[in-house]
Amino acid sequence: MRSAETTLAVIEDRGKRGLPLDDVYRQLFNKDLYLKAYGRLYRNQGAMTKGTTEETVDGMSMRKIEDIIGLVRYERYRWTPARRMLIPKANGKTRPLGIPSWSDKLLQEIMRSILEAYYEPQFSLNSHGFRPKRGCHTALGDISIGWTGTKWFIEGDIKGCFDNIDHTVLMSTLREKIQDNRFLRLVENLLKAGYLEEWTYRPTLSGTPQGGIISPILSNIYLDRLDKYVESEIIPEYTRGKRRKTTPEYKKLDSKIYRAMKKGVDGETLRSLRHDLAKTQCTDQFDPGYRRLRYIRYADDFLLGFAGSKDEAEAIKARIGTFLHDNLKLEMSPEKTTITHAGTGTARFLGYDIRHGRQIRLQVPTEKIEAKTKKYMHDGKILHRAELLNDDDYTIVQLYGSEFRGFAQYYAYAWNRYKIGRLKWVMETSMLKTLATKHRSTTTKMANKFKSISLDRGVWHRCFTVTVFRPDKEPLLARFGGISLKRQPFIDIKDGPTDRDHYSSRNELIDRLLAETCELCGSTENVQVHHIRKLADLKVKGRRERPLWITRMAERKRKTLVVCKACHTAIHAGKPTRKPMTEGCEINE
Repeated sequence: MRSAETTLAVIEDRGKRGLPLDDVYRQLFNKDLYLKAYGRLYRNQGAMTKGTTEETVDGMSMRKIEDIIGLVRYERYRWTPARRMLIPKANGKTRPLGIPSWSDKLLQEIMRSILEAYYEPQFSLNSHGFRPKRGCHTALGDISIGWTGTKWFIEGDIKGCFDNIDHTVLMSTLREKIQDNRFLRLVENLLKAGYLEEWTYRPTLSGTPQGGIISPILSNIYLDRLDKYVESEIIPEYTRGKRRKTTPEYKKLDSKIYRAMKKGVDGETLRSLRHDLAKTQCTDQFDPGYRRLRYIRYADDFLLGFAGSKDEAEAIKARIGTFLHDNLKLEMSPEKTTITHAGTGTARFLGYDIRHGRQIRLQVPTEKIEAKTKKYMHDGKILHRAELLNDDDYTIVQLYGSEFRGFAQYYAYAWNRYKIGRLKWVMETSMLKTLATKHRSTTTKMANKFKSISLDRGVWHRCFTVTVFRPDKEPLLARFGGISLKRQPFIDIKDGPTDRDHYSSRNELIDRLLAETCELCGSTENVQVHHIRKLADLKVKGRRERPLWITRMAERKRKTLVVCKACHTAIHAGKPTRKPMTEGCEINE
């Protein structure tokens, strides 16, 4: 049996060479791929969320992996309908979210890793969503650096993209590269598995299962056809000329300066001429021999930057709309697909406002700052957060600090990043009021108690710090503030652990599971993993003695414990677990 890394490397090599993917279904029998998938998924909070069955990550075992492989081997695996929930959106609408069962998540993750390994080398460089080593900031960075000279922004939004992906078109796209009917049938059965909404079964006639592990890679495979169409047909047609023509006015002034320098005129005259030259348009913005079209896509949102006429921009928008309708059975959202003049208006992409002066400027929208600020205010007054009053100082400062850093870090590329200073002041005041209310003190006393300084980019900044000292360990540090709000255009921002190499090495939990030994009693029979959502769940109310399993997990600061089935059953029943095997495996009273 090949290791997971070797298997994926072989598949990736076929993708790089453009070879068809065959005999891929057999890879679903590889136990190491399941262990890799488990190591990646168990950290997620959703791993403990139930779908339409009672199954969660809790109770994961090698036997479960063997059972899934047995069903897959003989094509008896049946997808469970997902549990659908409606998640509120910022605009007041809702979006559906499907919650699969744990076994479905595990198998989907393996299929996702196989598809990603094969298709990733073939995807467009202009696609940034749901891809390893790519994200919002790689897309924004490309726009900031390479879109100079843009006159029109064409903002594109596909209406209900993930809900309206056509199954026939998707399966046809997969069949172009994948020559394994068993694998294709498994994908098709997943698409048609349906969902339960308010415990009523509904079939899925279109779309990929939102919330499904495999959905992002399927959507990228589907929309890659749009990327290839824009790059191979539209961009070449609307890209010509090496550079714009120089305007006659600029040429005239430039020649005048040259002649003046040869004659040796006085410096004041030269300065005046150069001042006039700096104010003169250098290139002909309406040069018919020069056109540039650039394209970027993140998930179902795309943006085009065009140097040309508005009529041509309208034609480009119409052609993309026609391609989406005729070839992908999708429609562009009329209210969100707009054409904006880069010099006088702004385009909204990935939460940034984008405009063009002498160069591309990325800006944090004022309404985004105001919306974030309102969360800490009521009727124009800054409030404390009552839900945090029972938490300790470290937790309060850490929460405020992480919320502020997340917002400030996302807008690190913004030219007007300094405007986040108002949000910082509001959050800081709210935090100090929360601490003051908790300690029945004043904000001034809290500020004096926790004030500190922190070094960022070579400059010291004021901040608030809570330090928790621990014997024989590094102290815990929670900090609010202490970061510069100057623009950081070249900072490398990680948008999330999307790189599969992050999970390539076998983690400690997998090694413990493969040891197949109960960490409470030492039994080697029916070993499985007990999971909890968070370490706070280990707290025992009252003065009663903590059970052995809680003590073990708390000591190791782990949310997992490898146990035998007997001990696991006892844990969930609230009964004593078995004593170590050396003591005869008796019940632990």
